Amino acid sequence: MKRRDFISFLASAAVAAGPARIRAQLPSQLKRIGALMPYFEHDAEVRMDLTAFGEKLRQLGWAQGQNLQLDVRWAGGNVANLQSAARELVALSPSLLFARSTAATRALQRESSSIPIVFVIVSDPVGDGFVASLAKPAGNITGFTNVEASLGGKWLEIIKEIAPQTTRVAIVFGPNAAAGGGRYYDQLINAAAKSVGVKAVSMPVSNVSDIEKGLASFANEPNGALIVTPDATTTSYRQAIFAAAAVHRLPAVYPFGAFAREGGLISYGVDITQIFRQAAEYVDRILRGANPADLPVQGPTKFELVVNARAANTLGLSIPPTLLGSADEVIE
Repeated sequence: MKRRDFISFLASAAVAAGPARIRAQLPSQLKRIGALMPYFEHDAEVRMDLTAFGEKLRQLGWAQGQNLQLDVRWAGGNVANLQSAARELVALSPSLLFARSTAATRALQRESSSIPIVFVIVSDPVGDGFVASLAKPAGNITGFTNVEASLGGKWLEIIKEIAPQTTRVAIVFGPNAAAGGGRYYDQLINAAAKSVGVKAVSMPVSNVSDIEKGLASFANEPNGALIVTPDATTTSYRQAIFAAAAVHRLPAVYPFGAFAREGGLISYGVDITQIFRQAAEYVDRILRGANPADLPVQGPTKFELVVNARAANTLGLSIPPTLLGSADEVIE
């Protein structure tokens, strides 16, 4: 997609007119989607995922400004901003709401129990009360998860492979944004940690200051490493985590490929762009009359391993040939 087309596709995010005025300007045949993103508006990775979402919708017959209006609201990396942004979107009377992350889905759920909601990158939709079950959501919400039960063990396995001296792992998460307030991944990782002789400790962070102080304190003892779990806070402040991990020479495994491509050591997780494309298919089906209660929540079908050799060199780590051989991408 050309830059000007992408800007046009997301232009509604910058509209200054009030909700009632915007509604009045829309032709009756247009379907309106309200998208809630908890991140900074300038986040290039998130915008690229939205581009893929828009491209897939166009392939399915939905064109911005012709039969579709997409309104995007950004929380600027602050979970506290999500509720007011969700309220703005619901006030636009959209045909459908779209959310990335647990925190954004929760904010939309609080505002509407009738408007269909499609989510992406929600780790525990049943545990967080968004759906009755994965097979039968039973309400107005459905979407796509980013996790399977073995993921915590896989992250630990990767850490031990690239930094075998590791005996302590900090689980980094945003307490106001993570699945189950952080409990979901804490349980997965702690269960796996026992079997590999690693002690796991929780490290809740809400801002850059928390990240810098938390990692500095953790690094006071030797043989530590990080598992950065997926949520709106860790994604928004990933650059601060990269910087602090480098300063304190802490190996870290991250949840998405973009983290490793942008400077993190290594990542293992779902292809977010592909999930955005899949979500567009659900959006298409709902806009054409499908009931979200009848669309099962879909789990990930593929995980990608991305290794940043430059970051490994900075930390003085040698990447094992087995890890290089299994990597989907190596950043030289």
